[in-house]
Amino acid sequence: MSESRVVVTVIGPDRVGIVADVAGLLAKQNVNILDINQKVMGGDIFAMTMLTDITKAAIDFGDLKKLLEEKGKELRLKIHAQHEEIFKYMHRI
Repeated sequence: MSESRVVVTVIGPDRVGIVADVAGLLAKQNVNILDINQKVMGGDIFAMTMLTDITKAAIDFGDLKKLLEEKGKELRLKIHAQHEEIFKYMHRI
């Protein structure tokens, strides 16, 4: 496994544009989205998981994590980023 792969999770109230906002932030930082899964649960709870590659990112992982958390506060969402191997270990995948 590589530290270049990061799992980004997004949870919060559903609204138009969440995918575009988060993907746009990642694109501006040259982060590649490898896989994405999103769902609206119960009609109003948005949940998304993205597997990303930060190999060519314009900023380091720590700064990206902070940027995503700040964007989450702005959008009233919980956005979390963690290295793929930590995510897999925590969830015993």
